[in-house]
Amino acid sequence: MENVSVESLTGDAVVLDVREDYEWAAGHAEGALHIPLDQLPDRLGELDPDTDVAVICRTGGRSARATQWLEANGYSAVNVTGGMGAWLEAGKPMVSENGQEPTVV
Repeated sequence: MENVSVESLTGDAVVLDVREDYEWAAGHAEGALHIPLDQLPDRLGELDPDTDVAVICRTGGRSARATQWLEANGYSAVNVTGGMGAWLEAGKPMVSENGQEPTVV
């Protein structure tokens, strides 16, 4: 499994956020795709197997599991180290779904 830093992601990276709905609503990477970890097997068809996916969660644990699972199923995925906490610290663009200032919970 390859780990990548938030800083190494380019603007055209496909970011897959595997956090829970309430975490996503509080704040997420702009343009990210949201599939909670426990829904990934049922929603795998939403991902393009020919596209590299950067998987992110809050700190990196769930995204590491998702990355390993995706790779085992023939997808090209990398784990974003530090997760959304690192994303926030790096000042990368974030949006929320709840009308509040985007944050990481």
